[in-house]
Amino acid sequence: MHELGVVIEVVKTVEDFARENSLMRIDTLVLQIGELSSMIPRFIEECYPAAVDGTLLADTKLRIEVLPANGRCTACGKVFHPPTDGESCPACGDTRFELLGGREFMIKEVIAY
Repeated sequence: MHELGVVIEVVKTVEDFARENSLMRIDTLVLQIGELSSMIPRFIEECYPAAVDGTLLADTKLRIEVLPANGRCTACGKVFHPPTDGESCPACGDTRFELLGGREFMIKEVIAY
């Protein structure tokens, strides 16, 4: 499970941000994860308590927003959802498309109080 190592790095990044901005308490950390990302939201949630143990984020809540995957057909320009529509354009059937989103993994928000 590579998610633990990634979450530990996220925690370090947020701790650095908190120190640089004189934040004493963080209530919620919001992550955005694309549905085609190699990060699995359920595994992120499971390893989060271990990653924040003994850190500034020890008592924080984790909120995950899953971002949908979207592709754009390079033949006709139709935007579609590859995970449910398949890897061919539902409008013209062409299999060439560019992925517009769905592989993201980012810190969206640090909510402090």
